[in-house]
Amino acid sequence: MEAVGFKFGDSRALNERLLALVRTGAKTATCGALRDFGADEPLPEVGRRDVALDWDGRPALLIETTEVTIRRFREVSEDFALAEGEGDFEDWKRGHIGFFTRNGGFDPEMELVCERFRLVEVLA
Repeated sequence: MEAVGFKFGDSRALNERLLALVRTGAKTATCGALRDFGADEPLPEVGRRDVALDWDGRPALLIETTEVTIRRFREVSEDFALAEGEGDFEDWKRGHIGFFTRNGGFDPEMELVCERFRLVEVLA
């Protein structure tokens, strides 16, 4: 399995915040709209190690995927949302509705790729 480089978030500020949450261990999960995966960003795979990039494209963190599930937005559990480390369940919902609205549209029925991971190494 070949490592994939990716960026958390859709702005420099959000990217920096999410990288910091991973560094501290508060963030051990992430999700993305299934519609956004393809040739440029393949689906995560259990056991694959990927490189989280800073906003300028420099390697920041090495993570290893430990679980991948696909579920509708409305089916995301509170446990998973809390593992994203971005506040309580309501904070998670508000933040992700905003993110998906900005990035292609939001629908409570939309399918999400839900990934759990572990931090392997801080690269920068």
